[in-house]
This record gives sequence, structure tokens and C-alpha cells, in this order.
Amino acid sequence: MPLVKLGSRGSPLALVQAHQVRDRLIASGMAADEISITVFKTSGDRIQDRPLSEVGGKGLFTKELEDALLAGTIDAAVHSMKDMSTRLPDGLHITAVLEREDVRDAFISLSARNLADLPPNAIFGTSSLRRQAQLLRLRPDLKIVAFRGNVQTRLKKLGDGVAMATLLAVAGLKRLDMADRIAQIIDTHILLPAAAQGAIGIEIRTGDDRTAQRMAALDHQPTHLAIAAERAFLDTLDGSCRTPIAALAELRNGRLRLRGEVISPDGRRHAAVARDALPQEAARMGADAGAEILTLAGPDLFGARA
Repeated sequence: MPLVKLGSRGSPLALVQAHQVRDRLIASGMAADEISITVFKTSGDRIQDRPLSEVGGKGLFTKELEDALLAGTIDAAVHSMKDMSTRLPDGLHITAVLEREDVRDAFISLSARNLADLPPNAIFGTSSLRRQAQLLRLRPDLKIVAFRGNVQTRLKKLGDGVAMATLLAVAGLKRLDMADRIAQIIDTHILLPAAAQGAIGIEIRTGDDRTAQRMAALDHQPTHLAIAAERAFLDTLDGSCRTPIAALAELRNGRLRLRGEVISPDGRRHAAVARDALPQEAARMGADAGAEILTLAGPDLFGARA
């Protein structure tokens, strides 16, 4: 019987991430036959015809995994941290965060070399309200169409002519060995990423010391601190798929620097904040930055709709 039962979504990217966790557990001293991976189809995977903002937000990608954790069916759930709600169910917590991959967004197109190369009124595909808002702030002429599905599905939609271009996370493309599809990697000063983009988290039951000890070797503290700041910022703003919010914390010269922003879905209104603090103050800094941006943005921006 496996000593550690991992749970994962069934998309190709999710399975790559689950196997990364498995490989690192093996590298830490566990035997391969001591680890199993159970695949779950989440509500977010099943619902493909509507934007997440209309059907419940980020929790749709985690609920079935968290239910299995609470039931004891699995010992640990492997998540893309940007898919996770900021408030976890009682009895669960994030015990480890793997070292972060590239945080940036990738511009993908079969005909344009970069974002600026797109012709006026080009059709752009994205399911992310954050990316939609940022794109319209830069290029208000673009026509945004919904683009749900895994990486492979979205690339097929480009090939089918549903849109001229899309944005995907560089991290996911690298993990899938598909970085050759990238036309342009966009700097974070142009498109600030989603909070926790590029990070893989491991969720376990609170009080499960055995699993926590096994996962401890996988935790990358600088990434964990950065994610804590970004998620605290998001939580203060009550962030979900319904609100275009971006955040990035980076550890430099012994201090943690956070940039955050909120944009109206139509891209017309924008508020940004930057903070820095000692690493151990990550969560407090994120919450303070969120409180500041609430004051800067005001209720009208958060209530705006495209």
C-alpha cells in the first residue's frame, strides 16, 4: 500500500506537475512504489462552455481534490497555486510550495510575432479576466473571445482560426516541453502575472504530521514567502476570477518586493501599488498592499463590468 497518495487533476499539465512532486519525493529518499497518483476530474474541467467567473471561480479546480483530502482518500493534493482560493476549507493547509517556474505570460500566435504586431481589431482569445483587462488597457481595439480548455485545446483553437492570438503561462508551456510555441515572452512590467502564477503547491490535512514531514524537503522557502504575500494581497481584495487582479512578489537583496494592481474588465480604470518588506513580513505586507489598493481604486472600479 502506498505511503503517500497524491491527488491531481487529469489535464496533461496537472499530471506533469503531480509527477514532478512524485519525482522529488523519490529524490528525497522515498521508493517509487511508495507513492501513488489518483486522478480527479474537477468541476472546472467539466464546465467548458462558460467563463469561470460565471460558474463559481477558482474553487472549481480544487473542490473534488479537497473533498478527497478531507475524506482521507488521498494524503496530498497537487495544485497550480494560481487556481487556489485564498481561503481553504477548515482542516486543510498548504504545507509546501515547489520552486517557482517562470512567472511571465507568453504571447502565442500563428501569424503575429508579438502583441504589437497584431492588426487593429484583431480577435484575441482568453478565458482570464485579468488578461482581458490588461490587454484592453494596452490595446483597446482588440476583440476578446472566450478561450477555455487546457493548453492543447487552446492551441488547437488558434489553429482552427477561433482567434488570432492568445496568452498562456510560460511556466505551463515549459513544463509541457512546448516552449517552442511561444512567439513572445512578455515582461512583467507590461503584463503583471496572476497571483501565484508559475508555482505548484501541496495541500494536506492539518495535523497530518507524517505527510508534512515527507513534503518538507520539497518546500522552497523564497517561493513560499512570495506566494504568501501575493495571496494575502488577493485575499484582502477578496480576489477571484470575477475581479481582474495581478500580483508579483520577488525576493531581492534580502527583501521581498510586491507589485500589485487591479483593473476594470474593460481596461479603462487601473490602480497599482508597490511595497517591500522583510521576508518574514510577507503576509502582512500583502494585506497592507491590498488595503492600500482598495483605497486607491474605490468601490466603483471593483464593481465595474466590461
